[in-house]
Amino acid sequence: MNQRPARRPAPRPPEGTPAPAELARMARSGLAGAARVAHWADAALGPGSDGATADGKATLSDASAERASEDLGLTVAQVRADWDTARLAGLVEVHGDSARPGWRLRAWDRDDSAVLRGWVALFDAWSLAHPEPAEFEPAAVAEVVSAMPQVLSFLQLSAGPVPVEQLLDLLGQRVTELRTERCEVPYETENGTGTAKPLAAVRSADAAPAAHVPAEDPAPADEAELAPLLDWSLHALASVGALTYGDGQATLTPLGSWAVWVKLEQICVAAQSPAGNIEVAAEEMLRGCAQLRPNAARAEYRAWLAARPVGGAVTELVDAARGEDALLRGLAFEALRVVGAPAEPDVRAVVDEPTLRPYALLWLAEHDGVDPEDAHEVLTREEATWLWVDTAAAVADHGEAPLLVRHLESALQPTVPALLDEVRAVGHPRTVQVLVALAAAHPDPALAKAVRRAAFQVHTGG
Repeated sequence: MNQRPARRPAPRPPEGTPAPAELARMARSGLAGAARVAHWADAALGPGSDGATADGKATLSDASAERASEDLGLTVAQVRADWDTARLAGLVEVHGDSARPGWRLRAWDRDDSAVLRGWVALFDAWSLAHPEPAEFEPAAVAEVVSAMPQVLSFLQLSAGPVPVEQLLDLLGQRVTELRTERCEVPYETENGTGTAKPLAAVRSADAAPAAHVPAEDPAPADEAELAPLLDWSLHALASVGALTYGDGQATLTPLGSWAVWVKLEQICVAAQSPAGNIEVAAEEMLRGCAQLRPNAARAEYRAWLAARPVGGAVTELVDAARGEDALLRGLAFEALRVVGAPAEPDVRAVVDEPTLRPYALLWLAEHDGVDPEDAHEVLTREEATWLWVDTAAAVADHGEAPLLVRHLESALQPTVPALLDEVRAVGHPRTVQVLVALAAAHPDPALAKAVRRAAFQVHTGG
């Protein structure tokens, strides 16, 4: 009964995969041009620098591109290509018409994991790094982009060169599956021409009855149409260093093979969600984690995050943090700590929201390397007091009385009267409920009476 369950051993990459340091060296080599342009922009265009632009923003205008071309000995086209790569790899972050160095650029020379995450970000954006020709139909491009993960998985499992004909056959099968999943059915228009319309639209009041709609299977993918799209996809993936393509065959590079393995492993993690909250919304997932130990909760956060795009997951967590439940607010930011750097723009965007500000400031401080035990020093006295009340509200709602009494000891104020004065001043919406709960829980009658008096004064506006 006292034995802890065995932990799942950390997965090992396939045999023959280079060590992380060697993979990072490959990634640095492939992204050297992008890092060079990003460092140049940081030095030459940053606010306050001698070479700053007139508006003081690090924007890559035509003039900036020409300056970079002269300073770096590159063509303007090369500068712009490297700049776009730097953006996709997170070496620079663009906000509107301004840009700033990304966190990965700051850690580029010392943190192999930051370099690898930057390369994976570029790998994920391969279709943006090498845009499709204008003559391709957008819908067909979207189908192929959605189908390529299966093609890449096959390449990774093959562990060697694969003929393009075999990849084309696999791509055609996957595109046909995607069309079937969309449940599109043909119908006859008034003029007799056939087209495709979603089933929900066919069943609308203005459409013909569903019984008269011929339910036909979607047409299988045409390999002749898919061949140029596959050619574009493989060239695009080769341009980011994920594979080599030539002589009628494609082979994943060590970086590409490792990245696909990472993606497959994330799917495995998601499938092994410890508490089974993988498919629910963020708020429900956080409630499910409330009773878990910290390590188990972090495992659940990782599984939940692995099952969805990072951007949407971060938005869900921030929205959950805006709710009335203070416990979920704290747990949401714990989950955002598991997300890490990709959550920084969203966390920074809520710094001015009073309800989230203390949590966001602590998150950003820890993200910038401040020791978690010292992170509270970034808060003002008022912000720290507001956070104390918010945490006390979480304890009052979900904890036991002794926990609330111990929480009193964590206050910054040296005396209870000083704490009560500052608590009343911060204007937290749960102040009265927190003070009433604290008075009911505290064993000292005199202190409990003082706290009840303070609660009454807040309630009456005193």
